[in-house]
Amino acid sequence: MTGGEVAGILVAVFWAILVSFLSVALVRLAQTLRATTRLVADVTEQAVPLLAEASATVRSAQTQLDRVDAIASDVQEVTSNASALSTTVASTFGGPLVKVAAFGYGVRKALGRGRDAQDAPRAGDRRTVIVGRTVPSSRRRKQKG
Repeated sequence: MTGGEVAGILVAVFWAILVSFLSVALVRLAQTLRATTRLVADVTEQAVPLLAEASATVRSAQTQLDRVDAIASDVQEVTSNASALSTTVASTFGGPLVKVAAFGYGVRKALGRGRDAQDAPRAGDRRTVIVGRTVPSSRRRKQKG
C-alpha cells in the first residue's frame, strides 16, 4: 500500500465515522422532535378545556358585576330620593313644628306662673327613677339607711 492509498482509506474511515455520528445525532434529534410534538399536543389537549372553563368563569363574573352595578345604581337612586324627601319634609314641617313647640312651651310657662305656691312641687317631693319605676323621697331615705 502506498501512502496515497493509506491516506485515502483514512479519509474514507474519517468520513464514515463522521457520517455515523451525524446519523446518530439526526436520529436523536428526530426522536426529540417527536416527543416535543406529542408534548405540545397533550398540552393543547388539556389547555383548550381549561381556557374554555376560564372564559365561562369570566363571563359569569362579568354578569355578576353587571348585577352588582345595577344594584349599586338603584341604591344610589333610593338614597338620593330619601335625601330629597328628608329635605322636603324638614323644610315643609320643620319650621311650623318648631313654632308650635315654642308656642306650647310659652303657654305652659304662662299657665305655670299663675299657680299658687302650694301647687308648685316642693323640693322634698322630688322622685327618683330606679330601674323603670319611681320611688318617693321618704322611701329613698329608708333604702339608703
